[in-house]
Formats: sequence, C-alpha cells, structure tokens
Amino acid sequence: MQQRTLGPRTVSAIGLGGMPMSIEGRPDETRSIDTIHAALDAGVSLIDTADAYHLHAGEVGHNERLIAKALATYGPVDVVLATKGGHLRPGDGSWTQDGSPAHLLEAGRASAERLGGPIGLYYYHRPDLRVPYADSIGALAQLLEEGTIELAGVSNASVEQIDIARGILGDKLVAVQNQFSPSHRSTQPELEHCAKLGIAFLPWSPLGGIRGAGALGGRHAAFQEVADGHGVSPQQVALAWELALAAVVIPIPGSSRPESILDSVKAADLVLSSDDLVKLSS
Repeated sequence: MQQRTLGPRTVSAIGLGGMPMSIEGRPDETRSIDTIHAALDAGVSLIDTADAYHLHAGEVGHNERLIAKALATYGPVDVVLATKGGHLRPGDGSWTQDGSPAHLLEAGRASAERLGGPIGLYYYHRPDLRVPYADSIGALAQLLEEGTIELAGVSNASVEQIDIARGILGDKLVAVQNQFSPSHRSTQPELEHCAKLGIAFLPWSPLGGIRGAGALGGRHAAFQEVADGHGVSPQQVALAWELALAAVVIPIPGSSRPESILDSVKAADLVLSSDDLVKLSS
C-alpha cells in the first residue's frame, strides 16, 4: 500500500477510524476485532480513536480499550495509535467540550494507560470556546515533555488555530484532523495550509459519515461515473481523490466491517487521470 509521512513516522496512506465500532449501531466485539485485524492484514498502520468514542455514560474510552484488545490478540505489529481528548460524550446523545489544561492532562494520561502508552499521536479534539486555545495546546506540550505522548495534533482547527499550535509545539505538531469529504469541502483552506507547512491533514468522515458513505455515489454523480469507469466503488474513488489533492492527506475512513476497510485500502493504489480529477473537483 502507498505510504505517507506523519512527522518522523511513515504510515499507510489510508488509516482506520474506529468510531463506528463504539457508538450508535455498533457491532459486537468479535466483528469489531475482525475489522481491526483485517485492516492490519491489509497493511494499515495508522488507527484513529478518541476517549469520547463510546455510547453510554460509564464507558469513556470504549473504543480505545477495544483497539488495545484487538492489537493484543493480533501479535507484534508496527502501528501508530492516534487518540484525542477534550471532547466529551455525557451518555445522553450530546457532545460537549472541556479544553481546560487540567482535563487534557488527565484525559491524555488515562488514554495512555488504556492504550498501553506512550501514545503515538495525541490530538486536541475540538476547541473549547471557554478556554484560550493556547492554554489547551500548552497541555499537549506538557504531555509531550513528560513522555505521555510522542507526537501532537489538533482536530477541528482553523488556519489561525493551526498556526497557534505550531507556534507552541513546533515540529511536534505533525497532524491536523478536520472533516473533509465530497460533501464537505469547506476545510480546503486548512488542507492547503497543511500542505504548505508539510503537516499531515487527516480527513475525518472522508466518505461523508456513517449515513453518507453508502449513498456517496447517489449524491455525487461524478464519483459514481468515475467509479464505473474504473470498475471500483465510488468510496474508493472518493478516497483516491482526497489522496491526490496533496501529498500530506491521509484519509481515515471509519469502518465496522472487514469488507468496508478492505475496499477502502484499495484506494491507495487507485490512479485517477487528470480528467478524473477535474471532474471530481468541479
């Protein structure tokens, strides 16, 4: 599989997003572990999670524990585990933020314990408007200094926030994870800024989210047309298109079935023509 750089690390061009395995409609544990093992068998070397990927109030870190269990039952493998803190799910279906340094330090250390730390890549998950952004990023700097995390990233960040984080973290800021897909292109400025700086840009929900992924071809005729021309799925075309936008892009499609991640990883080797790319980007 094609490779991409994540700071000093080299990882697969397609990562695995673990969120669908732990929220509404999640599969049983056996299928989830089979999905993670299938990804590893296919060469995936970046797995993305968060402490907030859970369903009920008493199960913070559900997805982190699931991934740790899958890795423990797989055997030795060189994989970057990425997780996030600062976004919370009280268990009533809502999402809240806590970007206070005290919370981020506690959350980062707890995630490291669940994952068998130190954490390969740790993100500030979502800005908390009640807390100065630089203060939140300062907590990541402390986690780096104490060795709880090895590399840092920011998620759901603007160009200005990327620059603030870079000013504090320097070359330890290696990744930005923002929503980006055929249906959500408003973060193109952040993608282009990352390309200019040489920072990895990881689209979350790169296929349009849990509900949107299956309907991608119906919603975007150009992606279905190009897919038909190559004899592949429109989901593969979407991921290949994102990879072609910049050398720093690493999509992390969420999967809860082995079949879906195996289809996704094929996008890393799908070559789109210049005519394809014009059609898809219009």
